Amino acid sequence: MYALVEIKGKQYKVEQDAVIRVDHLDSEQGSTVEFPTVVLLRDDKTTTVGTPYVDGAVVKAEVEDHIRDRKVRVFKHKRRKNYRRTRGHRQQYSTIRVKEIAGV
Repeated sequence: MYALVEIKGKQYKVEQDAVIRVDHLDSEQGSTVEFPTVVLLRDDKTTTVGTPYVDGAVVKAEVEDHIRDRKVRVFKHKRRKNYRRTRGHRQQYSTIRVKEIAGV
């Protein structure tokens, strides 16, 4: 059984006990979060597609860790004009472990 769930505007394919990396969640480490925005639900026999979401389907997960990705450097320049700017950032992510996919 798997589900397509929308988390903070992005869609992820999740299965039971899967560990996925999502954009930073405001939940504490070790807490349980629920995502009712299930777009598609698939088990052994049937596929349920939501319009836009599947009614009654919920994905329950546990926040394992908050991590930061490697640094991304953004370099802007204009040739022959002595214009150079370097910026950068480190994107923050949360790793979650899917505990249960509760469907209809």
